[in-house]
Amino acid sequence: MGESRDLLTPEQRSLNMSKIRGKNTKPELLVRRLLHAKGYRYRLHGRASGGKLPGSPDLVFAGRRKVIFVNGCFWHFHDCKAGQHAPTGNADFWAAKRNRTRERDAGQRELLRASGWEVLTVWECELRDRSALENQLTQFLDGGRTGSSSAARRN
Repeated sequence: MGESRDLLTPEQRSLNMSKIRGKNTKPELLVRRLLHAKGYRYRLHGRASGGKLPGSPDLVFAGRRKVIFVNGCFWHFHDCKAGQHAPTGNADFWAAKRNRTRERDAGQRELLRASGWEVLTVWECELRDRSALENQLTQFLDGGRTGSSSAARRN
């Protein structure tokens, strides 16, 4: 296979990348609207009564000691098709960057759990099945300590 070339100049690529958000993404807003409509109330982006939480979870349910991360499959290296798509241009850079993100995420989840928080990760690919997503969120927020039936979903 030949090496792929980026069709954009470094300046154009930089501009495109600078527009990618870390907060208030479309997947996050969808989860927030769904939970709000079901009557759940939360704080945003890692704020709890005691200050900022490790990893700045997207949704914090302080009274329940539960947090939810809403992750993009590509950026956080999920095991679905979108998450496993590897860029061909500058492949070593992207592999290292995505692996660092995966390792950082795991460390932040562990810090949260060690502090007594339950953690759920909702992946962008899981938003396609709204009914399953609602069940997953409700089970996590109202159910026991498992959070979801799939370890992959919690991670």
